[in-house]
Amino acid sequence: MSSQTTSMSTAEFGRLAGLSTKALRLYDASGLLPPAEVEQLSGYRRYTADQLEPARRISLLRRLGAPLTLIGDLLPLPDIEAVTRLDRWWAGEDAAMEARRASYFWLRTRLAHGDDPEKTYSVRIERDPARKVACTRVQVDQQGLVPAIGTAQWAIRAHLDEHGAVHGPGHWVIYHGLVTPESEATVEVCVPCAGPVEPSPAITLRMEPERLLVFATVLRDDCFYPRITAAYDAVQRHIAEAGLVTAGPPREIYLNHWESLTGEDPFAQVAQPIEEC
Repeated sequence: MSSQTTSMSTAEFGRLAGLSTKALRLYDASGLLPPAEVEQLSGYRRYTADQLEPARRISLLRRLGAPLTLIGDLLPLPDIEAVTRLDRWWAGEDAAMEARRASYFWLRTRLAHGDDPEKTYSVRIERDPARKVACTRVQVDQQGLVPAIGTAQWAIRAHLDEHGAVHGPGHWVIYHGLVTPESEATVEVCVPCAGPVEPSPAITLRMEPERLLVFATVLRDDCFYPRITAAYDAVQRHIAEAGLVTAGPPREIYLNHWESLTGEDPFAQVAQPIEEC
């Protein structure tokens, strides 16, 4: 009998794979790593040697903090495609860590040296053209916001690629509620696109109408909470002083991918749709 078909007990397999019995039960229940066989009378699970490599990948991905959904996406992919998917997820995690680090240094500086002058933003009004967009909605709190946006936009882009649709690096996030560290809200991630494409159960398509936007442009280094709130304040102050009327929820329009820019590059526009005068 070959090493690939020789079965191992849960304990032996777990020792070789670096996974606990509890973890193996979880990955069986989630469908990520079902045992090769389950003994009918005893219910004992048994695994084969050719399951060790995927098991070790699962273990490593969990140590990196990868969610089960991502692991489920990665395991069946050819290695070259798995690298691309892994890189996209890691870029989101890296951006989230950068945002946390920036928030830490912002707070530490204020505690150590007192309040620094609030960053000022110039506010503009421009007409945004009508465009076809592919969108998906997620429920998320502030801690999970950046990774959730990254995961959603890359899922949309993968769907668009499958259909041969054209899409650039820009995308935006519509905030249908207030996202805070203590509460979740719905955000909608949208990628403008062109060409033939069909919706999926998670991805909808629609025509975004032409609209007027009041916005302030934010550098990559400033695109984190709470510093970004100064841009929101500037936009809302302009709207109030000019007597304008809002027309829908606010949005953050991202001009390029995080990893493609430096800290001093314009990265996002904090934007508020307004009614026509």
